[in-house]
Order: sequence, then structure tokens, then C-alpha cells
Amino acid sequence: MENFGRKRSSRREGGRRLRSVLSVHSVAGQVLVLQLALVVLLVVAAGVALALQAQQASLEEAKQRSSVAATAFAHAPGTAAAMQSADPTARLQPRAEDARKEAGLDYLVAFSPSGIRWTHPNPHLIGKQVPGGYGPALAGRTVTSTSHSAFGRAVDTTVPVKAADGRVVGLVAAGIKVQRTNEWALQRLPLLIGSAAGALVLGIAGVALVSRRLRRQTHGLDPAEMTRMYDHHDAVLHAVREGVLIIGSDGRLLLANDEARRLLDLPADAEHRRITELGLEPGTADLLASGRAATDEVHPAGDRLLAVNIRPTAPYGGPAGTAVTLRDTTELQALTGKAEVAQRRLKLLYDAGMRIGSTLDVVRTAEELAAVAVPRFADVVSVELLEPVLRGDEPTGEHAPMRRLAVRGVPEDSAAYRVGERIRFVPGSPITAGIADARPVLVPDLRAERAWRDQDPVDTRRILDNGIRSLIAVPLRARGVVLGLANFWRAESSETFGAEDLSFAEELAARAAISIDNARRYTREHATTITLQRSLLPRALPRQSALEVAHRYLPAQAGVGGDWFDLIPLPGARVALVVGDVVGHGLHAAATMGRLRTAVLNFSALDLPPDELLGHLDELVSHIDTDEARTDGMGPDGESHGVGGGAAGRDGELPPADRPYAADAGPDGTSATGTAGTRDPDAPALEDESLVGDGTAGITGATCLYAIYDPVAGRVTLARAGHPGPALVLPDGPVSFPDVPVAPPLGLGGGMPVETVDLALPEGSRLVLYTDGLIEDRERDIDTGLELLRTTLAGAPDASPEQTCTAVLDAMLPAHPSDDIALLVARTKLLPADRIAEWDVPSDPAAVGPVRAACMRTLESWGLDEIGFTTELILSELITNAIRYGAQPIRVRLLYDRALICEVSDGTSASPHLRRATATDEGGRGLFLVAQFAQRWGTRYTPSGKVIWTEQTLDGMRPSNGPEDGGIDTLLDQWDESAL
Repeated sequence: MENFGRKRSSRREGGRRLRSVLSVHSVAGQVLVLQLALVVLLVVAAGVALALQAQQASLEEAKQRSSVAATAFAHAPGTAAAMQSADPTARLQPRAEDARKEAGLDYLVAFSPSGIRWTHPNPHLIGKQVPGGYGPALAGRTVTSTSHSAFGRAVDTTVPVKAADGRVVGLVAAGIKVQRTNEWALQRLPLLIGSAAGALVLGIAGVALVSRRLRRQTHGLDPAEMTRMYDHHDAVLHAVREGVLIIGSDGRLLLANDEARRLLDLPADAEHRRITELGLEPGTADLLASGRAATDEVHPAGDRLLAVNIRPTAPYGGPAGTAVTLRDTTELQALTGKAEVAQRRLKLLYDAGMRIGSTLDVVRTAEELAAVAVPRFADVVSVELLEPVLRGDEPTGEHAPMRRLAVRGVPEDSAAYRVGERIRFVPGSPITAGIADARPVLVPDLRAERAWRDQDPVDTRRILDNGIRSLIAVPLRARGVVLGLANFWRAESSETFGAEDLSFAEELAARAAISIDNARRYTREHATTITLQRSLLPRALPRQSALEVAHRYLPAQAGVGGDWFDLIPLPGARVALVVGDVVGHGLHAAATMGRLRTAVLNFSALDLPPDELLGHLDELVSHIDTDEARTDGMGPDGESHGVGGGAAGRDGELPPADRPYAADAGPDGTSATGTAGTRDPDAPALEDESLVGDGTAGITGATCLYAIYDPVAGRVTLARAGHPGPALVLPDGPVSFPDVPVAPPLGLGGGMPVETVDLALPEGSRLVLYTDGLIEDRERDIDTGLELLRTTLAGAPDASPEQTCTAVLDAMLPAHPSDDIALLVARTKLLPADRIAEWDVPSDPAAVGPVRAACMRTLESWGLDEIGFTTELILSELITNAIRYGAQPIRVRLLYDRALICEVSDGTSASPHLRRATATDEGGRGLFLVAQFAQRWGTRYTPSGKVIWTEQTLDGMRPSNGPEDGGIDTLLDQWDESAL
């Protein structure tokens, strides 16, 4: 089917071409019809001529045959004798018939001089008279003629037969009928017709080929179209005001119109000569002879500048070569130059908008301004800023010294002032006046500006000696305040600055001033935020003996955030480890972090287990979020001014505090981000949101991991709320991530219980706590970060906590951190067994004495005799209260750590309360006594009851609020010994 389709398509294409060739509207069609008519006429004429020629040739052949036969028979031996015999017929008739048949004659007749036939094919005519007309033969001549005979019209030859004496004794006539000659001619007719048909076919084929070639050459045009085409050709050659050249593939000029001859000043005989021989400019000649494509390439031609366009001709049906068009652009060069300058400056402004202000750093922004302007606008650029700007302060109206921050374009030692040096301008100088009036200063020729040279002869001479001759000084002004100065310099090899350059320099400086002011305010807010955060984070970790701890905190590149960590000593030599994260950056996140850290410290003072502490913290965050949302939706009069407590005003319009401020507006009144600025330019600037954050967002998004390590039991209890789990490195090297059940982030728990996990840790284990900024980044997902952390920890099995922190940050710290990183590494220790003493106490007041005595003996073995007396008082009171008010099991435990820890536990959850007894009260003085002699004391609840604990310093120092020596007896007098 596919082949059939191709054949049909081929037949259709052939038919289309044939119709195109046969179309009488085209020149090719008309020539074809005329040629066909001529060929047919010539073939017909040739055929007729050949037919006539064939007929004549047959007649001549008949004459020759009759003549030969008659002559041969007449001169045959015995013919004359037979004619002279007594019976000529008998002797000649057989011979004549044989000769006639052999020669293919219609008749062969021998007759007497008197005309009586001796022989004849028809025996009945023998002896009869021959028709007249043989007289010339009797005269002795051979006569050949076409005449009528008994057989009809025939070609006849009569030959006389002579005797030896020369006398005519008879005549021989041989004849062929004319009808037979016509038959011979008809036998040749098929050959003639075939030859004519072949000639006709060959003629038509030749005509078709010629017509096809003519059609290709004329593109199927009719005479009118060809006439119009040649009219257009003449118009291109003579009337078009754009030069046109046709150049062959061999580099010869084939066609040139009048405009091309004028523009290139071509000689009269330029056509058919090589382009390189026409005396053109070398660059122009090489371009035209190269044959490569070109678009509006400008080349000189005498005193003209020509825009040259070159395209190949082959793809458009012509022979291989090129078509060239030329335009005189001499008058457009000035306008084009101005347009190019404007385009370059627009591109420079665009690049300045993209490159200046890429960071919120004042020095970097000044360097970016200098880098953008050199060398595309100036040869040298220097940027100076007022010193208060460098500190992030608001510039005052008073004249303050400047400091040069950036120099670009010449070696630093060639500038008037080196980077970092202070600059003071002489009063009355043009630059000083420009700064005072906040207007740019243009100095076209520095050598002629004496006021500028007089302000600092030494340095200005150095500038002039380096070839600088032109200056534009533009004050960097933002929000109506001058921040510094941008100086644009040009050398002697460049054009001097003009009025257009001045306006462009103002535009460039205005864009840079906005970025510098944003960086200045960021510097101020960043310093404020850093100060706040440092005040909220722990400056030094408390001393304790349960863990060896190292920590790191790294703020995000965009500013400080809400990550925090803490180490909180707990009763019983235990230590709490805390790592938390408040989503966001800026003052709000830092302040929120401080609130949460304070809350954790307060809840830890209650000695709550991790799950209860996170539950209380979640409830606290929920209350804070609710209160802030409620406050955000109320105005000063207590009425709601928002929709659903949000920040949007009526009709969804943002309140003014959320709109762009004037300092971020560009020269066209739009903000730096493209949003129209609607804030009053004179209104005070808002805080940088990247530092301040959203003050109405509440705390939603905070996470926390809380762990309590007990060095006595060697166990750690962990709970987390939305926070990444810890990493655990065992002493022998394995690294794991314990499966700690995760609760929702703080504020989103909705009262759901928090689960904990309890792990036994061998001594020397490292517990690694961190925030998500360490393991997760824009270019790294959390799984990749965890695996990298595992590999890093496994690579340093014996590292100390300090070394571990360094190794982890070296391996995992991103190049540009987008989030804060808090890292806490703790290596576990165990309290030695010989520093732990425990006793079970029966519910009998008599057991107080033996237990107390055992405790004293333990203190003596520990070398703590100095605090034995106060310890004895404390233990007596605590054990007595446990026996009187508590339930079994009752236990006493002493821990010898940095302090002496006394713990008395019982099976009830009733908590004792400290109260001040009056003079008439019989009891109520025991806990008061304990509080006076112990450094700290408190109650810790356990699943089976409670523990009342005290801590005493090992040096025997009493608490600052404890009794003086003279008041001990008074206190002892208040102790009711009879109660025991």
C-alpha cells in the first residue's frame, strides 16, 4: 500500500508538472505549443516527401529492371539467329518466358521489325501486331518509356536485335506494370511511417525537455509577468536607493545596481570581475569575497560607513553565490552612538540593582558600588561614609569625619586616601558645599579647579600625577539624610564628565544609598539583637560533676534566631540537659527564646520529670499565644480592629506597620522589591523584619528536648516536643539515634500526654543534643544530615566533648547557615559507689538514733566531720517527719558530690510546708531549722512517693541567710526533743 501510494503521488506530481509545461499562459507553454506544431508539420512533410521518393524510386527500379532484362535477352546468343529462323516463335517463346519469370517482368515480347509478336506471355497475342511507338527502336536505339500495353500502363524498354551486318532483325520489349511499382512503394510505407513516428516522438521529447528547462529558467511565468519582472529588475538596478550586488561562488561580481555602484564607486566594467580587483577597502572586499552571512556589519567605503547584509542565493533557487545589500549609515552613527550609550547605562543600572546590596553589610555594599561603576562608567571610584553610619547609628546634622571604605580602578597607594583612613574636607571646598547642600558636584577639569586643589595640595597633586582629570562627587543620601560620598573619577585618556553623566551618577548613587542605609539599620538592629540574645543565653554552664559538657551556638547568616540550650543542676547530683528552638529570626525570636528558657528554669526548680515539664511548657506557650492573639485583635480602646485577631485591617488592607517604608523606595517611588511605597517619608523607620521578626506571631513553632541524667543510677530520661532526637555514642564507638517518642511542638499539644524514654548509659557515653539547623539546610535534607552526623561521630570514638563539637561543626556547618545551630555534647560520669550510702528506716521513732549514728560514721569515713553536727540535726528532723507523717518504705541516702546531699524518701506524696511557728506553738520549727542550716532543700516526687532532700556545702559554710553562731542555741531551744 505504501508503494502504491508513492506511485500515485509520483503520477500526480508528473501530471502536475506536465500541466505546468502545457499551460499556454506561461512562456514555456507557448513555446512548447509552437515547437510541437513545427515538429508535426516537419514530420508530415518529411513523410510525404519520403512517400513520393519511394514511389519514384520504385519507378526507376522498374525501368532499370526492364532495361536490363530486355538488353540481356536481345543480346543473348542465339536470339538474332532465332529471329532469322523459319519459326522464331518456337525457338524464342520458351526462352522468353523463362527469362521473364526469372527477371520478375510482367511481359517479355520479341517481335519483328514489322511489329508482329513472336513471343508473349499470353499465347493468344502471338502473331498479332504490336501497338505503334517503337520507331526509335527500329532506328537502332534502346527506348525506355511508360506506355499503355496489353497489361495496362507499364514501364517498357524496347531493345533492337541486330544481325551481324548491323541490320535490325527484330525487337525485344520488356515491361513491368506501374501497378507493381506502386506495390513496391506501399511495401516500404510502414517503414516510412515508423520512421516518421519515431522522428515525431523524438521531436516532442526534445521540445518537452527544452520547454521544461525554459520553465525552470522562467519560473513558469507568463509573458506579462516576465515583462513585469524585468521592469522590476530595471527598477532595482536604477531606482532603488539601496545597493544590491550579486556575487558568484568564484568571487566575481555578477550584478550591481546603480546605488551599489555609487556607494562603492565601482568602475564601469566591474561586472564579471573579481571583488578583490575592484579597489574596495580591504575589510569590505574581504567580507564580500568571503561569502559568509552577515547582518548589518558596518564597514568603511571611502568617507562612508556602510551597513552590509550578506545572504546565500542557493537556498532560493539561484546558483551558488551571495546576494549583498548595502545601506549608507553615515548619518545614523551619531544617533546610534547615543542610543548605545543609553543602552549601556540602562544595563549598568540594571546590573547595579542586581549586584549592589547583595548583603546587609555596609563595607561590602560600598565595595559593590565601586566594582559596578569601574570601568563601565568611571576609571576610578572611591566611596566614603560617615563614621556613625559604620556603627549603625543615625547620622546627625553636624559635620562628622568620613572614612574611605572602597577604592576601585587604581592601586590603593595611588589614591588620595587609603582604604580605612579618615577624611576631612576643607570648609568652603566644592565637595564640602555639595555635602552640606546634599547635591552632586561636577568638576570637568580638576587642573583648573583651584578650590578643589587648595583643600589638600599634597593629595590632590598625587591624584593629578596619576592622570586623573575629571570628577563627579555625589552625596549618598537616603531618607533625607546624607550617609557619605561617592566619587567618580576619569583619567585623561577618557572623555570628561558632562551633564548627562552627572544625572546618571545621581541615579547610581541613589540606588546604592538605599542599600547602604538598609545595611546601616541592619547593623544597628543586629547589634541590638546580638546583645539581647547573649544576655538570654547561658554565659557559662554551671559547675557539676555528673557530666563533662561542651557546647556551641552559631547564629544564622540572616541574623540571630531562637535556638537555645541549657544545663541545669538538679537535686540528687542529677543534671538536666535542654535544647530548644523557636522558629524565626530577629528580636521577637530571641525574646521568645528568653521567655521559654526562663520558664524551663522555673519548671526545673520544681524538679518535675521531663514529660510533666514539657506538658507545663506546652500549656504555657498555648496561653501566651492565646493572649497575644487576643491582644493583636484589640485596639487601644479594647475594641477589635482586625478579622479573627489577625493583622489585616478593614477590607483586607495591611496596616501601615506592614507596608514598605520610605527608605526602601527607589527613585521612581517604588520599593526596593517593586511594591509601591505608601509610608510617609518623614515617618520613623520600621525595624528590619529579618531582625525584629513578626511581633504578632506568638510563639507557635517552638520545639524542645529535655533530658535528665542521674549519675547515681547511670540512666537518662528523655522527652521531646517536636524536636530532633539526640545522638548517642557509646564508649566502644557505636553511634545510634535513640527512638524518643515525639510529641507535637510546644503550643500545639492540646493537652496530649508526653511520652518519655529511659536509657541506661555506660560511663563515658556521649549524648549529643542539637537543633535542626545542624542537620537540615536548603541544600541538604534531614536524612542526609543525620547520616553525616553519624559518620562524623563514629570517626572520633575517643574524642572529648570539646573535640566532638569541633569535629561536628567542621564536617556539617553549611557555608551560609540559614538557621541557628545549637550543639550540646555531654559525656557521662558515674558517682563512685563509695560515695553513696543508703539505709532503710522502719516506722519506729526509736530507729532515728541508730540511723543517725550510721550516717555520722559514714561522714567520718568521708572526712566530713566538720559538717557532721548540722547534718545530724537535718537528718533527725527529716527522718522524724517521715516516720511521723509518711509511710513505708522509708529510706535515707547520702551522696558525697560537690556538696553533701541528704535524701529521705517515704511512700506518701504529701509535701511538707515551711512555716514560721509562734512562741506558743509546740511544733512547726523542724523545716525552718532545716532551711536555716542547709544550702538548699526541696521535695521531689517519685512514682512511689516523695523525696525530701537537702544540700550542704563541704566547707562548712552556712547559707547567707542562715543563723549566726550566737543564734544556734536559740534555734536549738525551739527544737522539740520530746517529740522524738
